[in-house]
Amino acid sequence: RWTFATKMWMEPGAPPETSTGSAVYTSLMDGRFIQGDYTDTFGGMAFHGLGLTGYDNVTKHFTATWADNMGTAIMLMTGTYDPATKTFTYKGDMDDVMKPGTKVKVRQTVKILSDDSHVMEWYESRGGKEIKTMEITYTRQK
Repeated sequence: RWTFATKMWMEPGAPPETSTGSAVYTSLMDGRFIQGDYTDTFGGMAFHGLGLTGYDNVTKHFTATWADNMGTAIMLMTGTYDPATKTFTYKGDMDDVMKPGTKVKVRQTVKILSDDSHVMEWYESRGGKEIKTMEITYTRQK
C-alpha cells in the first residue's frame, strides 16, 4: 500500500495542478506480473486507474498496460531497466484526446529511490518537442 502526490502540468510554463491518492500493488501469476490499482481525486472528479507490468522473457523487455476511468482505451508500453540509475524507461503511444484519430508518443520513467519511495515522470511529444506533463512521488505506507 502506497500514497502518492501528483503534479500535472496542463499548459507548458503554468503551475502544476496537484492531488494526492493511494495505490495498491499486487503480485499476480506466481510473481510474473504486478498489478497497480490507483485511486485519486483530480479536478473534483474521482479517478481510478489500473496498470499491469511484467517482464517478457521472449522479447527481453518490460511490458506495461494502463487503463483508467477517464478514457476507454488500454495503453501499451514497452520498456527497459537501467540498474546503474535504478530507472525503468517505457515508451509507447496514446490516443490524443485533443485530436481524435491521432496518437501522441509518450515516455515514462520510474526511478526507484529506495524500498519505500519511487518517482514516476511522464513525457509527451507535442509539436515535435518532448514535454514533461506529470510527476508522481510514491511513498510506502507503514
